[in-house]
Amino acid sequence: MSLFAYLNINEIEAGCDEAGRGCLAGPVFAAAVILPTTFEHEVLNDSKKLKEAQRMELKSFIEKEAIAWAVGKVDHQEIDKINILNASFLAMHRALDQLLTRPTSILVDGNRFKAYQNIPHHCIIKGDGKYYSIAAASILAKTYRDLYMLELAEKHPDYDWENNKGYPTKKHREAIQLHGATPYHRRSFRLLPAQLDLPLK
Repeated sequence: MSLFAYLNINEIEAGCDEAGRGCLAGPVFAAAVILPTTFEHEVLNDSKKLKEAQRMELKSFIEKEAIAWAVGKVDHQEIDKINILNASFLAMHRALDQLLTRPTSILVDGNRFKAYQNIPHHCIIKGDGKYYSIAAASILAKTYRDLYMLELAEKHPDYDWENNKGYPTKKHREAIQLHGATPYHRRSFRLLPAQLDLPLK
């Protein structure tokens, strides 16, 4: 099934999505993307349904074809202070702040959002599989976060971040148990099962 190019053709719609909410380490990233109402692409879909090579190829295509796009992030320290839900909203707001074209409507993936300025928004469950602009935002958020985690992986090679990107895989948790938490881990998250002690660096 192809995605929809817009919810309302008379609006300038910015699609928003985030990446990294469920990770144990690193920032949460979000993107905002405004696409032409004529936009279509046979592969573009929810970033989680695509292979890494497809996402990287789409990243370049989206950046070239979008009317406007931007990426925002909220780091692990801010996440610990304001919680991951608020951090996700803040990352989206930071992306929207950077758009060179001001939207008149915002399409958000999911069922909750904190209002941005005075612009109407629409929360769309599984929106990254329904609207091109949200799918495009999911691609940019995911690819920019993955590239960032690859940089962190070079500083902390024991945690397999080049593969798990900070998500709670078995190998990641085993590394935390063995080496302790890095300065980039989210201390407000349960890094290990409750029965295991966590040595902190």
